[in-house]
Amino acid sequence: MSLLPIFLQLEGRPGLIVGAGTVALDKIGTLLKTGLRLRVIAPRVHPDIRSLADEGKLELIERPFEPLDLEGNFLVIAATDSPEVNTAVYRSALERNILCNSVDDIPNCDFFFGSIVRRGDLQIAISTAGQSPAFAQHLRHEIDNLLPTDIGPWLAELGQLRREILATHPRSEARKLLLHSLADRPVFQAPGVAQPALTRPVSTESGNLRGHVYLVGSGPGDPDLLTVKAHRIIQSADVILHDDLVPQAILDLAPKTAEILNVGKRCGVKNITQEEINGLMIEYAKAGRSVVRLKSGDPLIFGRAAEEMSALAEAGVRFEIVPGVTSALAAAAAAGVSLTSRNAASNVIFSTGHHAQSHNSAPLPEIEDATRVVYMPGRNLDLLALQWIQEGLPSDFPCAIVSRAAQPDQEIQFTTLKALGEIAQVAAPSLLLAGWAVRESVALRSTTHKSLPAR
Repeated sequence: MSLLPIFLQLEGRPGLIVGAGTVALDKIGTLLKTGLRLRVIAPRVHPDIRSLADEGKLELIERPFEPLDLEGNFLVIAATDSPEVNTAVYRSALERNILCNSVDDIPNCDFFFGSIVRRGDLQIAISTAGQSPAFAQHLRHEIDNLLPTDIGPWLAELGQLRREILATHPRSEARKLLLHSLADRPVFQAPGVAQPALTRPVSTESGNLRGHVYLVGSGPGDPDLLTVKAHRIIQSADVILHDDLVPQAILDLAPKTAEILNVGKRCGVKNITQEEINGLMIEYAKAGRSVVRLKSGDPLIFGRAAEEMSALAEAGVRFEIVPGVTSALAAAAAAGVSLTSRNAASNVIFSTGHHAQSHNSAPLPEIEDATRVVYMPGRNLDLLALQWIQEGLPSDFPCAIVSRAAQPDQEIQFTTLKALGEIAQVAAPSLLLAGWAVRESVALRSTTHKSLPAR
């Protein structure tokens, strides 16, 4: 039997399932994901199928099958427990040139359901032409265990970049080679072998395909606590400028071709100044390199990220921040301590024993010398603002409401403590940031810097 593997667009097309038992239920679960307009016909109905009909996800007709039921359908599934009925369905479909699958009945099938591995838009379908669905399932599990979990988001990113390149680059051999080079990502690897470098699609703005800086949090040191995004970016880096506390196990994830420089300090001894680190990031990025500034913990917590972002923005270098697990949370997890125990704590203030030295301004009052982070601030922000003002915070204290952080529909609104109650209602979950550091963010966003989109 010679089969043609194809992937069908079923969104909005009409389809029919004859039968409403457990076998039909399995097929329904698969077909509904495709957007097929599904009708089910059977005299007896499984309760879960009835529930799907009640929810409006399919049309249910409770009576025996009639050949005229096939009219107008794109495909049909015969899934009854009666071989005679299934055969009748197939023959009637054949007469009308309608594709039909008769479950577990090879002679009465125009097509077979493959065993599928999914990663976003990537689908790997396995078929044995009906010889052994069990073997197809075993093979699916094996491939599923080997296939990296980040392939789906990476493919979506690659697709976006491909569309940008097709729109901005004329047809040429160079464009073809570029598209192939971006898609040249090793996928499978032998156990115990480090994953080779991934090809990471990046923006094509101004024709420059690389030349970006990533401020990446490496977490507390355990490679298993890296985010998937951090792991992927480290593996695609041209240059890594890392803190001294970043362990070798994480640095080993970088490609062999990457230039790796230790720009950290140990026990207060500096081998390089912050200004020199800023200069290196800018120099490498302007040379078209993909630069990872790798910090222990989270880059935005005591990682001097504000200075680095300011320097990059001033130099016109695009950058992106990749959060990491901060050491405060890792230490709490290791000790089994809930930082917000309802019985013992209702506030978290991250602080450090070191402050930036400045001879041009007086120290901030203690009550203002912190960035306040409020999870689930609620809708009555007027009351919170009044309470803080009564505690001594100034009415122009900068605030920001962040809604659905890092999601595609992320929203950020900047305001002051006095006007906090005037903020429009935002989607949950949301978080309130308050402090003079928020004003620095507003100033930074007003530059011509344009950060990379969320990945």
